[in-house]
Amino acid sequence: MSTVVDPYLKYWLGFNLVKGIGPAKLKTLLKKYGTVADAWHAGEHDMVSAGLDRRTIDGFKSTRSTIDLDSELRKVQDAGIELLVWDSKGYPRYLKEITHPPPLLYVRGEIKEVDEWAIAVVGTRRKTAYGRQVTTDLVRGLVNNKVTIVSGLARGIDSISHQTAVEMGGRTIAVLGSGLDIIYPSENRSLASNIISGHGALVSEFALGTKPEAKNFPPRNRVISGLSLGVIVIEAGKRSGALITADFALEQNREVFAVPGNVTSPASRGTNSLIQEGAKLVRNVEDVLEELNMMMVQEQTAVQMAMPESAEEAQLLKNLTHQPIHIDDLTRQVELSSALVSSTLTLMELKGMVRQEGGMRYVLAREPDPVYDTEPKLR
Repeated sequence: MSTVVDPYLKYWLGFNLVKGIGPAKLKTLLKKYGTVADAWHAGEHDMVSAGLDRRTIDGFKSTRSTIDLDSELRKVQDAGIELLVWDSKGYPRYLKEITHPPPLLYVRGEIKEVDEWAIAVVGTRRKTAYGRQVTTDLVRGLVNNKVTIVSGLARGIDSISHQTAVEMGGRTIAVLGSGLDIIYPSENRSLASNIISGHGALVSEFALGTKPEAKNFPPRNRVISGLSLGVIVIEAGKRSGALITADFALEQNREVFAVPGNVTSPASRGTNSLIQEGAKLVRNVEDVLEELNMMMVQEQTAVQMAMPESAEEAQLLKNLTHQPIHIDDLTRQVELSSALVSSTLTLMELKGMVRQEGGMRYVLAREPDPVYDTEPKLR
């Protein structure tokens, strides 16, 4: 956990404690005032001009007059929790790309760069023996391919997903619908402890003390899908929360996968419907890895090809992800000439390092070697 404290962090925390000010309204305030500190000290007239309604303004003023921001920040830090905000270097990149990402995340454990290589595995709390077996097999395959498992720490499929990842020595992120000081369900406290002990992180956008109320779980589900390149639904009834996660995944331009099941089983009605509506049918882990181009590169020659051979290739790799980016936007980010970017991308595409998705939009074709993602290989 970083020892450098952002002087603005307490204001981000303050806004997270104000009811009625979510991502959209906070963006409006930041656009008007420039910094979160100035927004926190805004006058009532300015709040009105920023578009806040009377109820929100009254709640904001009440919270601001009664809360001790320094004390609240110490409480969070004493609990061993890190706060990540939109401006934080460690804020998950893919999550930041969704519509209205959480302005603040509470994190116990550690989110690493490798966790961008993530798949959500979700499903019903009322798992069957079939669901347990399929979940175990798929998660083992994903972990063997260095994929981070994202789920919701709920009973059933979620718990099996996290537990399998931990047992395999892999990484997993559990997104909670409560404060991080309230592990729900309580029987997963040991699992939560194992996750933060070197296997990943617990994440929540909810303040300490927030109970796991039903209204919290749809927002939690959007974070699960937002952290992931795709979502696998193992088993789900017709009204399962896992289907909400799948809906968010579609809105966020993520891939949706579903495991087929017995047509007479209530636990498979949701997944079978997803497949009927166009979700990718999953028979084995290769179906997922191939669809997302996430197969591990085992051959030494392929690994060698993935290493950048010039400063330009290294710079482009640092700015490419598994989400498509237009060549013009990429050129602006790397501050190289358009001709140089175009020729370098063409060469990288021939090497199998990047892939064009159409319309001059590019994505990583495979995970860059962590040793070489900032410096070119010596010739």
